[in-house]
Amino acid sequence: MQESVEKVYEQVVARNRGESEFHQAVREVLESLDPVIAKRPDYADNALLERIVEPERQIMFRVPWTDDAGRVHVNRGFRVEFNSALGPYKGGLRFHPSVNAGIIKFLGFEQIFKNALTDQGIGGGKGGSDFDPHGRSDSEVMRFCQSFMTELSRHIGPDTDVPAGDIGVGGREIGYMFGQYKRLTNRYDAGVLTGKPVAWGGSLTRTEATGYGTVLFAQSMLATRGDSLEGKKVAVSGSGNVAIYAIEKLQQLGADPVTFSDSSGYVVDERGIDLELLKQVKEVERGRVADYVARKPGARLVTQGRPWDVPVDVALPCATQNELDGDHAVTLLRNGVGVVAEGANMPSTPEAVEAFQAAGILYAPGKASNAGGVATSALEMSQNSSRTRWSFEEVEARLTGIMADIHDSCVEAAQAYGHPGDYVLGANAAGFTKVADAMIQHGIV
Repeated sequence: MQESVEKVYEQVVARNRGESEFHQAVREVLESLDPVIAKRPDYADNALLERIVEPERQIMFRVPWTDDAGRVHVNRGFRVEFNSALGPYKGGLRFHPSVNAGIIKFLGFEQIFKNALTDQGIGGGKGGSDFDPHGRSDSEVMRFCQSFMTELSRHIGPDTDVPAGDIGVGGREIGYMFGQYKRLTNRYDAGVLTGKPVAWGGSLTRTEATGYGTVLFAQSMLATRGDSLEGKKVAVSGSGNVAIYAIEKLQQLGADPVTFSDSSGYVVDERGIDLELLKQVKEVERGRVADYVARKPGARLVTQGRPWDVPVDVALPCATQNELDGDHAVTLLRNGVGVVAEGANMPSTPEAVEAFQAAGILYAPGKASNAGGVATSALEMSQNSSRTRWSFEEVEARLTGIMADIHDSCVEAAQAYGHPGDYVLGANAAGFTKVADAMIQHGIV
């Protein structure tokens, strides 16, 4: 990095001690911006880097709630409103024991550029809690969500900050939070949360969007080399919405996904993943991947290692941050992988990214390849504003167009800044310049 850019990174580390994921996300972006700053010295003159790495607002609050036995628990809630240059803050809520301020800041920082790439007029934010909904009854989850929203409600709104779901937050949690928001505000602001059930303001295709979008981005990358996903063997990690609907779209496009996973291990199903059974186990029963194996002949559960040990043509990490490290990358490359598209946020470590780029394979960072979810959330906001509902086909067509545009923006930016084929630089440069130009036009605020 240039000396001036390195100083910005050092200041981030000094101001945000111990927040390693945030440091990692900032460094990955800043390392890409040397050619951008060289071409646009006005960005440095306006201290754009110093300003963009500092959240506009950080909120942390206590969330007390009672379990079914009457015991009182206290969790922490977070909302980081990172940048509103392009529109209201937009980003999911994550309920998971690993959640802390650094993880929320890393996610919010990534969201700035991801949202900019969608060209949907949304800023970047993220939130959540260290609450774990797994193993909790519906009543316990409801009481937690109501307590969480009691505080969060004063900071959000359809034109201010629009949260959505993320890990641990699905339609059930969104419903409980919306109900409490409506009760507290006496307003039916349908656009204040996205990821809602369709019956009361949600968008068709939203559940599928992140997984579908990741696969569509991989297809676009392959098209630059005259290839497609048809017939390709694919490793997918995770078994939540992103993984499930990535598998669905892969099968629709003629690919052969053979793995999925959760914290208990990963499944290899060489005979073909039974998508309906997987949905039943994970979406209806909220079970474990072992439950799938118990009911699917030929599938096997592997409790040691990762899906990246399986020889494949394409890898789609769709679980969580830093799940694919340098050793996994070497294994994938040795076994012939040609495409890696991230469905999760920052699932590849810096060592893995370096290995993929050095090998010259097609590699897409999550802020580009998994932007379909937030893009469709923005489409949900549009439907809420106009009180209309679009068909599944119409939303999917819009999603397909948005993902194609994101891909082309990355390619064009990488070319413009002298690094053709570098999707990391292309995504960061394309997203950053959109936000930076708006920040300059808004003045020093």
